[in-house]
Amino acid sequence: MRPPRSKRPRSPDDRSGRSTAPVASAPHGRAIDQSFDLYKLLVDSVRDYAIFALDATGHIVTWNIGAERLKGYAPSDIIGKHFSIFYGPEDLAARKPDRELEIATVEGRVEDEGWRIRKDGSRFWANVIITALYGSDGTLVGFAKVTRDLTERRAAHERAIEDARRIAEAESANRAKSTFLASMSHELRTPLNAIGGYADLLLFGVAGDLISGQRDYVDRLRRSQQHLLAIINDLLNFSRIEAGRITYDMQSMSLSKTIRAVLPMVEPQAAQRKLALRFDVTSDVQVMADPAKVEQILLNLLSNAIKFTDPGGSIVIEQFVRGELGGIRVMDNGMGIPDENVESIFEPFVQVGRTLANPHEGTGLGLAISRDLARAMNGDITVRSALDKGSTFELSLKRP
Repeated sequence: MRPPRSKRPRSPDDRSGRSTAPVASAPHGRAIDQSFDLYKLLVDSVRDYAIFALDATGHIVTWNIGAERLKGYAPSDIIGKHFSIFYGPEDLAARKPDRELEIATVEGRVEDEGWRIRKDGSRFWANVIITALYGSDGTLVGFAKVTRDLTERRAAHERAIEDARRIAEAESANRAKSTFLASMSHELRTPLNAIGGYADLLLFGVAGDLISGQRDYVDRLRRSQQHLLAIINDLLNFSRIEAGRITYDMQSMSLSKTIRAVLPMVEPQAAQRKLALRFDVTSDVQVMADPAKVEQILLNLLSNAIKFTDPGGSIVIEQFVRGELGGIRVMDNGMGIPDENVESIFEPFVQVGRTLANPHEGTGLGLAISRDLARAMNGDITVRSALDKGSTFELSLKRP
């Protein structure tokens, strides 16, 4: 369909329908010719934009080097053909080329983004501006068409959308996982606490005296219950940290007091494995932290040291001050950590050295939880280790 020939809308000062622009006098004709040549040279040399003209019916009458580079047609291949050759079948069926010329005729210009077709049949995402051109008498004489290739920008935009979608899905999955872990941890803790309570009652002789074999069985049952409860507590703590539901009671606190509170909790484990556990008392170090969280971290560090140190080994706990930081250092002469695994031990569910032949109790969450807690209190946990020589873990916190 050909767009109707129309005249440019007249302004109030152009009642005759003729152009009000001053007509160049003959002496200026050469300057105008030179300006036109310069303008043509400029358009023809643009490589990043396809710039060409259409006649009033939409047939191509000029073709610059940018158009040849973008669309793949040489001037001899394309001049004289209708510009609808660049549109796909769906756009042709919807009369999109004709409608764009109609809009440009009525409104002066039209801008669009969509797929366009190159000579080789490949598609590219184009930004297109079509501007109506009028003669000096106000009659439509054709159109100027400028096309940009936005394929890479569109691809980058789609990648950004896809990345955002994946992140949203991952966050949703993490929230669902955290909710599930919290719910299941709660559901499992209730019967386990009941099992532990009844085991204690049996050991205390509330239901009558136990013979030695029965007492040993109940004691094993109690230890298994405590081990399973510790695993579930780790899962619950991890889910709370991931969900951001942990609160911190930050205050000035004594590290020496914390160490003395935790040592009785791990001394039985150390004694069972024949490990020497020594607290090197120098002076008390004060830090800004949540005392309960520091106790939890230290308990994790000491439990790990005991677990991965062979019988007959030793574990030393000491305080340190380094600039604005104070902290606790836990040193053992155990199995050590390979260099390539030093950072991975802080990842959730990772236990270095765990195999079917050499299993270690626990979930592999203790160090991940401990580092998260330390960093939430403006501190950190670091490690130095040598294989078969031992490891040194440092909990660093800010001093008041």
